[in-house]
Amino acid sequence: MNTPVPHRLYDLARCQLDAHGMAEGKLATPIPGLSIVREIQPSPLTHDIPAPMVALVLQGEKQVMAGPRTTHLKPGDSLLIAADVPTISQVMRASADKPYVSIIIDLNPAVIEPLLLEIDGLPDGGHAVRSQTTTPEMADAARRLLELLDRPAALPILQEGLIRELHFWLLSGAHGAGIRHLGMTHSHHHRIARTVSLIRSRYNQTLRIEQLAETAGMSPSAFHQHFKQITTLTPLQFQKQLRLIEARQKLLTRGASIADTAYGVGYESIPQFTRDYARMFGAPPAKDRRAQAQIA
Repeated sequence: MNTPVPHRLYDLARCQLDAHGMAEGKLATPIPGLSIVREIQPSPLTHDIPAPMVALVLQGEKQVMAGPRTTHLKPGDSLLIAADVPTISQVMRASADKPYVSIIIDLNPAVIEPLLLEIDGLPDGGHAVRSQTTTPEMADAARRLLELLDRPAALPILQEGLIRELHFWLLSGAHGAGIRHLGMTHSHHHRIARTVSLIRSRYNQTLRIEQLAETAGMSPSAFHQHFKQITTLTPLQFQKQLRLIEARQKLLTRGASIADTAYGVGYESIPQFTRDYARMFGAPPAKDRRAQAQIA
């Protein structure tokens, strides 16, 4: 009897992680936009502003908070994040014997746009962060994509078609309403996405609102309004959160000094950095680093 697709997906993901010596963490695969995550214990709260993506949960449990909404994820669920919105996530159930495992697929507007011309009747709207049961078609396409990782000769030839198929099943399923705007090149979402990309690439630099508005092709007032409507943050708040998220990553995993970290992410004042850091993460940098070291 053939192994059921969800079990096969988990086996494939586990084999890839094991082959790369990844007991835990995020593995970037040779397929652009495809990664695999494994966590072997419940995690502390993690702040992030992820780019649009879909996560297929294969084992363990996780919760993701975006604004007032909390989304609980279990095996067989797929999480959609359809805009660059701030999230706070936490792995709730994981162990060395039964780790939390998920497959992450970045959403590609260049793939979505031509598909919209071929799929009729897609509604628009819905919350940017939501979960649905992973469809058999989606799971099967993901399985075939993971199987390609062990067939390097076939990978460059077939991966593009399978990535397109994955996006097709997403668009034609329950997530379709939430992601169609990503492929609409003249939509407000797409224009704001251009400025988000600029802020992400230059988060540690001073960016003028006029420069960002010009990138979006909007007036400063219209840009400010649409940016907050889509991301839930003002441009300044968005950049500040990116700086603080990157700073925490440097402090907790790379052993950087507090001063070097603050200046490296664009702060000019150490006291201001310390205040903003404590406001976002609940403790000043030095205390937070000590607390996380004790947990580890």
